[in-house]
Amino acid sequence: MNFDLLGLGECMVELFADQPLGVASRLEKRFGGDVLNSLVTASRLGLKTGFITKVGDDPFGQSLLHAWKLEGIDTGYAPLVQGENGVYFISLTNSEREFTYRRAGSAASTLEPSDITPEMLQQTRAVLLSGITQAISSSAEAATQKAAQLARDAGALVVFDPNYRPKLWATRGGLEAAQKACSSILPFCDVVLPSFPADAELVNTATLELTAQAFARDGAVVVLKNAEHGAFIYAHGHVPTVPVAVVDSTGAGDAWNGAFIHSYLETGNSVLASQAAHLVAAHKLLHRGAIPPRS
Repeated sequence: MNFDLLGLGECMVELFADQPLGVASRLEKRFGGDVLNSLVTASRLGLKTGFITKVGDDPFGQSLLHAWKLEGIDTGYAPLVQGENGVYFISLTNSEREFTYRRAGSAASTLEPSDITPEMLQQTRAVLLSGITQAISSSAEAATQKAAQLARDAGALVVFDPNYRPKLWATRGGLEAAQKACSSILPFCDVVLPSFPADAELVNTATLELTAQAFARDGAVVVLKNAEHGAFIYAHGHVPTVPVAVVDSTGAGDAWNGAFIHSYLETGNSVLASQAAHLVAAHKLLHRGAIPPRS
């Protein structure tokens, strides 16, 4: 195997201000994207990782590729193509984070099924897929579905985070479209890592137990991330976390996913993997931005 973990998705340029955007005189440039954030965590923990995406040839493109390589993430499946990279802004208003996105028509949104080949998924122990990748375009949704099917055929572990974002799905059919996309991919998933209560809408449930049960209907291991309450594993129960002073929760769930996958590939035990993921996510919560500094 060339990889322990491949991820399919979009990474954007992150511009952070510690004031409202309208009055901020300085912006700090970083990068972030749910799947990519998880790959960074997994790579730092020792997994061989690779990112499947498309990178725009705008002024940010080469620096994104360089940054990923510095994190040990293989970019062989991340070609530089004509187009723009998505950008998002994080600002602070009355100590509350505000997000502003400029991602419509990004290079990564042009991902399509022809970009995914059986050879890719035959080279990895696991693949990480996301509902956000499904949401950014119809072609990216189809590419995600194909990746799940090919990974299952290849015997790779298929991990899926539904990561429901209503604003992203608003232009693509709303909740109904998101539910259909989620439902279509679940039969191919070995591990599902939703968040509660955000992802409960995808399965029309209102409690931890019923949400976990609904996501587990096709036999997957389901671990519901539940912020400061820890995690809930279907057919097992709660795995508590440790309290931490939160500086910025951006990307904490993504760090959790990367750490969970790392431990789960080693142990096959969802409880141990959840405990390890709690510690890594707690470290992320102490730092601003989607990706914390190296410890």
